[in-house]
Amino acid sequence: MKVVHQRYVAHSDAHYAGNLVDGAYSLKLFGDAGTHLAITLDGHESLFAGYSSVEFLAPVRGGDVIEAEARLASKGHRSRTVEFELRIICRSLDETGRAEVLAEPIVATRARGTGVVPAGAVENGS
Repeated sequence: MKVVHQRYVAHSDAHYAGNLVDGAYSLKLFGDAGTHLAITLDGHESLFAGYSSVEFLAPVRGGDVIEAEARLASKGHRSRTVEFELRIICRSLDETGRAEVLAEPIVATRARGTGVVPAGAVENGS
């Protein structure tokens, strides 16, 4: 099972030279997608325990359109291991607003983490 969120990255979200967005931006979107996945799986937002790995592979820039995917990797009684991937699907070309849809998405960030459903919140012996 997986969920995908898409979002336009505003130029005002860029904080660094070269119109770059900080890596925490990706992690925030992973949190949103992971919460969506948890609600879909368990009917509860769950609690995120932490990341076991995070890789920043390509820069995200203001003006890009991105998608954050959260995919269930494994499911314990209360724990859920989730794999995340953030892809750039449209790239800003310049500050004038010109942009292009990419023929192949650029993988910008990958991560793996664990969410935990609180005791008593798991229904039907999931």
